[in-house]
Amino acid sequence: MNYLIAIVSGFASGIFFRSLFYFGWELIAFLIFLALLFGVAAFIKPRLLYSLCAVFFLFFAFGMMRSSVADTPLPETFAAELRHRVSYDGVVVSDPDVRDANQRVEVRVSNEYESTNLLVVAPRSQTVAVGDHVFVSGTLLVPEPFDTESGRVFLYDKYLERSGIRFILNFASIRVTRPAPWYSVPAALARAKHAFQDGLARTVPEPYASLGGGIVIGGKSGLGNELKDTFTRAGLIHIVVLSGHNVMVVAEWIMALLAFTKLSRRASLGAGAFAILVFVGIAGASATAIRAMCMALIALYARATGRTYAAGRALFFVIFLMLLWNPLYLVFDPGFGLSIAATAGLIWLAPLLETKLSFLKNAFWKDAVATTLAAQIFVLPILLYNTGNLSIVSIPANLLAVPVVAVAMGLSAFAGFVGMLFGTFAPLIGIVLSLPAYTANAYLISVAQKAAELPFAAFMLPPFPFWLVLVSYAALIYIVSSKRFSTMDQLRFARNASI
Repeated sequence: MNYLIAIVSGFASGIFFRSLFYFGWELIAFLIFLALLFGVAAFIKPRLLYSLCAVFFLFFAFGMMRSSVADTPLPETFAAELRHRVSYDGVVVSDPDVRDANQRVEVRVSNEYESTNLLVVAPRSQTVAVGDHVFVSGTLLVPEPFDTESGRVFLYDKYLERSGIRFILNFASIRVTRPAPWYSVPAALARAKHAFQDGLARTVPEPYASLGGGIVIGGKSGLGNELKDTFTRAGLIHIVVLSGHNVMVVAEWIMALLAFTKLSRRASLGAGAFAILVFVGIAGASATAIRAMCMALIALYARATGRTYAAGRALFFVIFLMLLWNPLYLVFDPGFGLSIAATAGLIWLAPLLETKLSFLKNAFWKDAVATTLAAQIFVLPILLYNTGNLSIVSIPANLLAVPVVAVAMGLSAFAGFVGMLFGTFAPLIGIVLSLPAYTANAYLISVAQKAAELPFAAFMLPPFPFWLVLVSYAALIYIVSSKRFSTMDQLRFARNASI
């Protein structure tokens, strides 16, 4: 475990510093030289500290190299057309983000020499879907950082780049030239998502249907700005976005179901892995969902092969793989950082908090309080740094809401399928069967509204330096490292990952 920590922390540190500052190859060479010095020292006088330092500096240099490779310039042929009206043929690669005034569609376009992804900002009236071949025209621009209402700078260009988007096509029009082919897997997954959302809308009224859809497969667009602000003020916005919690709940359902089947271990592993992959594909492969998916797949593999699942090792291993695949996740995807922080809190801080809650005799509430506090404490430094939104009512609101989220997720999933089956020819049956989903979602909205209405429910903190975040996490690491917990404790709390 010590070497794994050294590898991941060194690799992440290299990516972090190279993402924020430009360093030449001289510093990378110096880090490799330091790694060699510590390696020689460990060979001459074997000590764990020397070996760990050698590994740390080697992977620090490796992280800087990986980040340098990812820092690519804009495609020249497209960059030459900036601030001009342009037209391209392309393919829609992700589900359109439909907003109040427009929709934002990610389109893959290419010319004779290069390819790139555009974020097409077009009117809502122009209907497109994943996999459609489209003709787009508009003004080609480069996304730029902007100041948020809290006084922070949001690196919008890098945020889009972490998904491969390098340009924005503003004031655009989009026209479908050829629908998505029947054999397109992304198109089929998107159609399944929309069929579920339509089924839920037939049996549950708004905004409860949009909340149910958000709980099951993510998405805030149907909630409206006022209700989104309410959930944000109450510290509950994480339950209506696609998160690791959704994936872990599905993984738990799958593992529980497979435990009662007569399938072989290998067949169970294949069926469970396929179901999780399909769910993430339908819901949208965000960084948080990919992180949870990878950990769930590791857990499935451990269960199918009879091996021990160490949640802490799995988390470090997944972090390394994801940053190796896309180093931009670390600094420029807030959801990735929040997901990692929350999961770490549940693995290492929740067992410590549970030992301090001996006055709670009910096991359910002791677990709920420990997991809620652990997740909230671990995400707080990075959440305040990114948004400045300090919700005073967040912990009590989460204690009231989070235990119901898994139930609401299951009931909303059932209501969506009922709507798909009965919504058209027997709507009354669908509505009656979906009443439990309506009740659960109404409860969650009521909790958010009551919490947000309390005096001084939330404050907006001014920007502060990042070193305070580092100090906060150093203190948390020191606290949790003073205690050791069993693998079963870590696994039990890791299953409750909620962000």
